[in-house]
Amino acid sequence: MENKLKKSKNSFYELIKTLFFAGLIAIAFRSILFEPFNIPSGSMIPSLRIGDYLFVSKYSYGYSKYSFPFGIMPINERIFEKKPSRGDIIVFRKPGQENIDYIKRLIGLPGDEIQLLEGRLFINGEIVSRKKIERSSWRMSNQLGKTINFNEYFEKFEKTKPHKIIEASDNDFFDNTVKFKVPNDHYFFMGDNRDNSRDSRTAEIGFVPKINLIGKAEIIFFSHDDSARFYEFWKWKDSIRFSRIGKKIE
Repeated sequence: MENKLKKSKNSFYELIKTLFFAGLIAIAFRSILFEPFNIPSGSMIPSLRIGDYLFVSKYSYGYSKYSFPFGIMPINERIFEKKPSRGDIIVFRKPGQENIDYIKRLIGLPGDEIQLLEGRLFINGEIVSRKKIERSSWRMSNQLGKTINFNEYFEKFEKTKPHKIIEASDNDFFDNTVKFKVPNDHYFFMGDNRDNSRDSRTAEIGFVPKINLIGKAEIIFFSHDDSARFYEFWKWKDSIRFSRIGKKIE
C-alpha cells in the first residue's frame, strides 16, 4: 500500500514538473521566437482579412519589456535592436494603452515627414507611386456583415515590392491631413484599408515609440470566413480559406 502511495505521489509530481517545463518552453517560444495573433477587424484589408491567424516573429526588431507576458521584464529600452523597414507589417502595443495590440503597415521612419493630400501619400515631399488595379467589394465587420465597394491599388515604396491598398474614395476624412513629422525613436503606421483604419493619423494612436514594437507579421497559418461555428464540422470545408494558409505576408 505504501509503495502504491509513493508511486502515485511520484507520478503526480512528475506530471506537475512536466506541465511546468512545458509552460516555460511555451512562454519562451512566444516571447523570443514567434507569437500567434488573429485579425479581428478589416483595417488591413486586402493584405490581411478578418479571420486570418498569423505568426509574428518576435526577434525581428529586438526585444523590449512588451515582448514578454504582462511586460514583466525590467527592460527600459530595446535589446538586440534591429531597425524596421518601411513597408513592414508590424504588431505593436497601442501607445498609452499597452495592453492592446495593433497591426499596421510601417509608413514613416524617425525624421520623416508624412502627409496625405486627396488620398495620395507623400513621404518627405515625394508622392508615393500608386497604380489602380480594379474595383472590389469587401466585408468590413464580422458582426454587421457590411460590404463596401472600394478602389484597389498597388502602392510601392522605394526599394520594396508593391503592396495592395484599398480606398473607398480620395475625399474621406483622413485623405487630407496636416504634415506629420515623425520624432526620433518613433514610427508612423497606417492601415492598408486607408479609409477604415485607426492609425497614426489619429490622436488616439499617433506616433508609436520604438519600445512598443512587438514583431513583424510573417506568415498566415490559418484563415476562415466565420461562416461556420467550431462544432459545425460539416461546414468547415467551405469556411476555411485554404488558399491563404501558409501565405507569406508582404
